[in-house]
Amino acid sequence: MNILVTGGAGYIGSVTVNRLVKAKHNVIIFDNLSTGNKKNIHPKAKFIKGDLLNAPQINGAFLGNKIDAVMHFAAFSQVGESVKKPKKYLENNVIGALNLLKAMQTNKTPYIIFSSSAAVFGEPKKTPIKEKAERKPTNPYGVTKFLIENFLETYDKVYKIKHVSLRYFNAAGSSRDHKFGEIHKPETHLIPLLLKSIKTRKTFTIFGTDYPTKDGTCTRDYVHVEDIATAHITALTYLTKKKKSKEYNLGSSKGYSVKDVIKTCEKVTGKRIKIKEGKKRPGDPSILIADNKKIKKDLKWTPRLSLTQMIKDAWEFEKTL
Repeated sequence: MNILVTGGAGYIGSVTVNRLVKAKHNVIIFDNLSTGNKKNIHPKAKFIKGDLLNAPQINGAFLGNKIDAVMHFAAFSQVGESVKKPKKYLENNVIGALNLLKAMQTNKTPYIIFSSSAAVFGEPKKTPIKEKAERKPTNPYGVTKFLIENFLETYDKVYKIKHVSLRYFNAAGSSRDHKFGEIHKPETHLIPLLLKSIKTRKTFTIFGTDYPTKDGTCTRDYVHVEDIATAHITALTYLTKKKKSKEYNLGSSKGYSVKDVIKTCEKVTGKRIKIKEGKKRPGDPSILIADNKKIKKDLKWTPRLSLTQMIKDAWEFEKTL
């Protein structure tokens, strides 16, 4: 298949591109490199530098490549920044997605796999979180994902564009060959920040230690980025066969606190991390853990790789930077 991957030079996008290339798909990466990185552009994929806010650019990518399906990763994704700069997030994420959907409609591309987020749920009333749980995002980033999910439902009903929305919890690790991984400037994700603090011997700040959790720190559900890439490919196969739109929580159904992750990083690297306590960040829910029964049943997908393996792979990738 000819697959357009928006944000294919980013973290999860690049690892998925790597897997798609290995599966002999023709991959076209569309990325403006604002948060993506040239290091993550696969040498066997076609690369188009373009911006989803530029409608002619994204439409041109379709006109020149006969796209069969889209995997949409391109978005700003920092919760804290979205609280400070909501306009930036609403314009980039939402208008960009609408331009993409319009190009798909115009060029009769019928399938899209969408990178959604557990942020659509906000502060959940029950955990683990099921797909039918109330969507009530608590930050502008989550709002953008919530809106796009709703747009996808409309495009399905009106234009017959079928989708699978994969609601990520927390991605971690790198490609198993350690060639593609997490490169953000600035970096905001827990595991790479911890590993960078080890490399630089700088103190790591825990943002909040009085959450209603087992040890006072936020608890999250982590999934290896290779397992996430597998889910995207499996979802595309499902979509092309069943032609039914679906939403899935993409998690492990296990929760790890910030302190759990710190201990695992220290165990993997054999190095101590200097810690200090800071204030809570606005918009951070206490606990986000997925109920993944639905994706296990429908797609026969289950996460294979452990938190320890995620950190081992992330550490090996960090050493290449």
